[in-house]
Amino acid sequence: MVRDGYLYALGLGVVAAAIWLLTHSWILLALPLLLAVFFLWFFRDPERTIPTGAGQIVSPADGLVTDTEWIETTAGSRLRLSIFLNVFDVHVNRSPVAGTVKLVEFRKGEFLNAMKAESVLNNEQTLIVIDAGDYEVSFKQIAGLLARRIVCNVKAGDRVERGQRVGLIKFGSRVDVLLPAEAELKVKTGSRVRGGLSVLAEVTDSGNRSAKSAAAAVA
Repeated sequence: MVRDGYLYALGLGVVAAAIWLLTHSWILLALPLLLAVFFLWFFRDPERTIPTGAGQIVSPADGLVTDTEWIETTAGSRLRLSIFLNVFDVHVNRSPVAGTVKLVEFRKGEFLNAMKAESVLNNEQTLIVIDAGDYEVSFKQIAGLLARRIVCNVKAGDRVERGQRVGLIKFGSRVDVLLPAEAELKVKTGSRVRGGLSVLAEVTDSGNRSAKSAAAAVA
């Protein structure tokens, strides 16, 4: 359980107690109690068995893979994978790889529906870049229509392990992952993934894969 869940539930418990003392109404009491239970459930933080295979890149979030596409960056071609988190998903974020945090950059913005393509550019977000040694993996915590707070618990220079908890996005949101061009994709659009558990892609030791073969995997 994330600490925030206890704080929200405790606050609503106080509200429920006050309502009962003032009104003795079970109907009025039901709403804060139900909300307290919801927050305890929403901020759940289940243990995960992290994959240990060499070169595996795990999902930083629970949710639905809504898009996979090639984009051009200053560092060359990258495969972007988008994961949409609805209000029922676990919202704890995890590191996709082991390595050193190279950059953490927060940017204020709008709170558009995270399903919209423009949300990746316009919404409030935090970019995290991790140097895994032979390649880099970056991901964005993107706020959504309901998500109004992004929590990031790492900073540049920190050492992280694959599957390590690194933050949280409160309520519905989106996480975009930038994979190295040589990565072999293991999921597709429509796949449901779980943070720290589902393998998104794999970088093999047998030499870099071409962008062409990776693109074929997306298709």
